[in-house]
Amino acid sequence: MTLEEIEAYRASANNDLIQKSVSKPWKDEPWVNGKVGGTWNGTISADPKTFNILIAERDNSSTPILAPLLVPLIDYNPVKKEWQPYAASFEIKTDEQNDKLDLIYTLRDDLYWSFYGAPEKKIKVTSDDVVFWYNEILCDEEMGSSAYNSQFMDLKDGSEGIITCEKIDDRSFVFHFPAIIAEPLLHTSMTFGPSFIYKKAKDEGGAKKVKDILSIETDPKTIPSVGEYFITEYTPGQRVVYERNPDYYKKDDAGEGINYPQKKVYQIVSEPNTNFLLFKEGKIETFAPSPEQLEEIVNGAKNFENDGYTVFNSAGGLSAPFFAFNQNPKNKDEPYYKWFTKKEFRQAMSCLINRERIISQSYRGIGEPKYNFFPEPNAFFNADIKLEYRFSHAHARKLLESAGFVKKEDGFLYDDEGKKVEFNLSITPSGAVISDIAQIICDECKKEGITINVVQIDFQKLIEQLTATYDWQTSILALGGGSLFPTQGSNVWLSSGNLHMWNPLQKEPATEWEARVDKLYKEASCIVDAEKARPLWDEYQKIILEQCPIIYLIRNRSFFAINNRWDLRNVYFDNIVGAETQHVFIREVK
Repeated sequence: MTLEEIEAYRASANNDLIQKSVSKPWKDEPWVNGKVGGTWNGTISADPKTFNILIAERDNSSTPILAPLLVPLIDYNPVKKEWQPYAASFEIKTDEQNDKLDLIYTLRDDLYWSFYGAPEKKIKVTSDDVVFWYNEILCDEEMGSSAYNSQFMDLKDGSEGIITCEKIDDRSFVFHFPAIIAEPLLHTSMTFGPSFIYKKAKDEGGAKKVKDILSIETDPKTIPSVGEYFITEYTPGQRVVYERNPDYYKKDDAGEGINYPQKKVYQIVSEPNTNFLLFKEGKIETFAPSPEQLEEIVNGAKNFENDGYTVFNSAGGLSAPFFAFNQNPKNKDEPYYKWFTKKEFRQAMSCLINRERIISQSYRGIGEPKYNFFPEPNAFFNADIKLEYRFSHAHARKLLESAGFVKKEDGFLYDDEGKKVEFNLSITPSGAVISDIAQIICDECKKEGITINVVQIDFQKLIEQLTATYDWQTSILALGGGSLFPTQGSNVWLSSGNLHMWNPLQKEPATEWEARVDKLYKEASCIVDAEKARPLWDEYQKIILEQCPIIYLIRNRSFFAINNRWDLRNVYFDNIVGAETQHVFIREVK
């Protein structure tokens, strides 16, 4: 086949896969009343490390396991583009004369910390829970919460203000902001733990005692829940089991709790391909196929009315994996530090990323390059602000030459000190796609004399390198969904952020461009009028796309399969919400 014939074949095959799947984005439709019953089966990739909410903040395997026990104060509806109450309603009061803002929350009157098998033991949720959690857990530096820095605000006079939380009464509390900001609700959209457990620990032994409670040795049945489920069993290396919380506050129109499945069982499965087999055998309810699994999954699907499963599709994701460079001065004696801190080198690397090849080979043609910074649903998305440094070997060579790099007769690239350009690219063993992308990057760079060694590394080890030891070189990473608000990701884009991964936790910005990004971020986040803030956010995006501290790769179209034994009328799938299954219930077999 010619290249043209191959591309035509792929386009036809990909269109066929989309046509055989279901497009059903969530548009804020009313929910169908369900019925309680059935067991939902799924998998998780690793054992939890703790049942302590504070400690779980920094452990990706523990956070999702505790999530069904918690409820956020509020949540954002991306369709209506407005905040909606969950645990609490809210009211914003601004004092423009003094540049102050108060955000007042009032908790629902039907929230309880409930205990499995002991309905008489439930304890009312009060403002003490939230106020204690914010003031004594999140804002206590000794606790080490990742939210600690979010209490501080840079004020217009150059000083630093603090967001404080104060109890009003048993159900009401107020956040005092030292200045008016555009998105105060985003700052306070938090979950919280039971103060009667954590406060007792802190009173007895301070931060150390708080961190020691609710270890993985704790009987999970003794942990209270304000959310949809209780954890009733944890068998290391095997499974986590949940039982429905009858006191969960969220009800349907018939007065029934929307946590319809009576039980949820999650097997601990570390090998991704095992999930594929379990789903095909009908032993788990959902599956998100990788590109190499997509054709088999889609062609094996059956429609809503039959046994088997249904596959949904969504448009390209809001975010994308990215290629990152370590610019931490801890490594200033390493040759790569000098290369990575040169803007022209980073721009040249962007020009050597063949996104079309990645889409064709790694994503089976179903994807698109990510050239913009903000995603389309972000209010400050600007289609005209795009990455200029796209695939071009000629442009890459020009940039490298301007930065003093020379390709010698031996075919290798050398810097202005005669050092051969060679570095490591760290990836996690999470599947074939990232490995394929890494090899494509290596191959294109090799054509310009750059040697890249791909190193597979455990995910937790990589996180440790990014946040503690800083001894990595380059990596392919992903940060989850794209930002619906420009102020999301402050711990990544501000120079002081703990996930400002190329050089985190800077006391002062290391470069002029980082200082400018900090200034734009802080100024724009305090402007309520979107049109006045827009020029600042435009410049903010342009600088990051010009400097290339990280380089976004591909937005792939996602697919999601679900077992047809569940009623799919309440199931939606799109690139903003992802898979909406909170209201799913067992299907009545006719």
